[in-house]
Amino acid sequence: MSIELNHTIVHSRDKRESADFLAHILGLEAGPEWGPFIPLELSNGVTLDFATIPAESITMQHYAFLVTEEEFDKIFQRIQDGGITYYADPHGKRPGEINHNDGGRGVYFMDPAGHGMEAITRPYGSGEQ
Repeated sequence: MSIELNHTIVHSRDKRESADFLAHILGLEAGPEWGPFIPLELSNGVTLDFATIPAESITMQHYAFLVTEEEFDKIFQRIQDGGITYYADPHGKRPGEINHNDGGRGVYFMDPAGHGMEAITRPYGSGEQ
């Protein structure tokens, strides 16, 4: 079986702001507007399609990105340079820290719509605790 995730819609208050924010942090480029969406294509072909909806209709979601150690360094530097609050944990109890889960590194931060974003260098369960 070869089932793959192709795309998902990410609700935002401003699709361009949210797409450009995440594109900048990840070192990618958001695509041109396509119908009601702004696409952000990841290296595995999955597209995050940002859509503007009323703020009161947005339900917080979590998006985790598996990145290389080199990419993590750049992502983390952009987070710090942008003055973005970051955490070592998904509940925000360890602000200003990163984690070292599974022998890698991870960081959590929020996007402009309030979604929880995460960058990790090792998949969960792949290494040391």
